Order: sequence, then C-alpha cells, then structure tokens
Amino acid sequence: MPVSSVTFDLDGTLLDTARDIFVACQRVLAEMRQPARSEADIRRFVGRGMDELITRCLFWDTPPTHADVEEGMRLFRRFYVEENGRATQAYPGVVAGLRAFHASGLPLAVVTNKSAAFTRPLLEQTGLAGYFRQVVCGDSTPFKKPHPEPILHACRLLGVAPADNLHIGDSVNDALAARAAGSLAWLVPYGYTEGKPLSADDCDALICDFPTAWQKLETLRRI
Repeated sequence: MPVSSVTFDLDGTLLDTARDIFVACQRVLAEMRQPARSEADIRRFVGRGMDELITRCLFWDTPPTHADVEEGMRLFRRFYVEENGRATQAYPGVVAGLRAFHASGLPLAVVTNKSAAFTRPLLEQTGLAGYFRQVVCGDSTPFKKPHPEPILHACRLLGVAPADNLHIGDSVNDALAARAAGSLAWLVPYGYTEGKPLSADDCDALICDFPTAWQKLETLRRI
C-alpha cells in the first residue's frame, strides 16, 4: 500500500496540552467575571480551534455574544502565550515513534487547528520541531479540520498526493478531514475526543500508541 507522507494532529495526539489551555481559560473566565470551568470541560472543548474553545467556555444557558467571544479570544491570546508549554508533555511513545517515522525518510507534517503563534513555539520547546518538514496551523488556510483543506495544503507543501498520505489524529474531526481529503485516517484513543468515545468505525484504524503505528505502517508498506 503506497504511503508517501504522514501528517499528524498536535493537541491530544502528539502532546497533552490540556493543562496549559485549562489554566489560560481559567484566567480568561476570571478576567471576564464568568463562572470557572473544570479541566474535564476544557478537554471536551479542545479540538476545533481557539474561537470554538472560547465560545464553548462562555456558553452556559445562552450562546455568548460575538463581542464576548472576541474579548475572550483577545484575553486567551494574552494568557496562553504565558502558559503555553508549561505543563505540556509528549504522550508516551510519541518521541520514539517519531524517530522511527523520521528515520524512514518519509516527509512528515503537523496539521493542527492551533494558531501558528502557539504551535511553532510549542514544537520548539518540546523538541519535536526537527521531525517535521511542514507545519500547517489553524490560521494557515481559511479552513480548520474537519474541513479537508488543511490536510490538502500539507500534501501540496510536501509534494505528495493526498491519496498517498496517512493522517494520524485523536478525534473524529481528524478522520473526517483525512477521509474528505482522500487520505488514510488512523486515530489514537487517548486524546481529546470532545467527550465522544471513538470506535473502529470512525477511522481506518485505531492505534494504541506511536510505536504501534510505526509497526503497522511498516507492515502496510511491505504489502
């Protein structure tokens, strides 16, 4: 089976970033004199970009106003710059898996809904930046996952056909984006799923960790 490149989601797939996002959100809510959210809430809210995160944080009985969402995003940018990376850690097996993917010579890219202002510093700080030829962020294209354009854009940058790309993520949004792009979609079950359990029907394969993903990819490439 031809696989010419691999794209990876970031939050919930490579890195557990929820604690830093939670702290930044708590600071936003306190500044806006809104009720606090739990870390479990924030883990459910992560995945569709900053605007959706803030909207969900402010949504109680009625949807927040546009002005409140804009103010929340302004505050989040300010606070998350300070919190970004403080408690973030790579998930077990990610570094070992990325080493194997990288050593194979396959071009690798990150495709995330996170803004570039936060993504690139986080990759540098966690030591993952050197594994990737390209990084596509939530503001790199007019669209965010589950729209296919971020994955399509990554494939164009890598010079590969989307049908020959494997995308690895942690949520149905990743699988929807990959499938719409024509790419293979594998999901890890440990990340941020918006509170919705994953099943094998949601993707082409559920992968327990990155070393296992590499072994499965090696088997497919021999077929």
